[in-house]
Amino acid sequence: MSEEIKKNAVYTTREAEKILKISNSTIKRLLKKGLLKANKVGGQYRILGLELLKMVSPEIEQNAVRKYLKVKKKVVKEINKW
Repeated sequence: MSEEIKKNAVYTTREAEKILKISNSTIKRLLKKGLLKANKVGGQYRILGLELLKMVSPEIEQNAVRKYLKVKKKVVKEINKW
């Protein structure tokens, strides 16, 4: 049974390991290389669910980037009118 990843939830490294089905050393390697973004809280990493979703489904990030660029283009166009 797989667990649903909630994009706004905050996960520990242990929870992320279970969700992604990877070892502790793999999580550490992903964090160290910056492939998995996390914040350190009290000496422990906390990972946003959105970051886990990016690991599982890179197309989510690509869609977000496309939408961001589309909005940015509209904003720049409006600012240039001023």
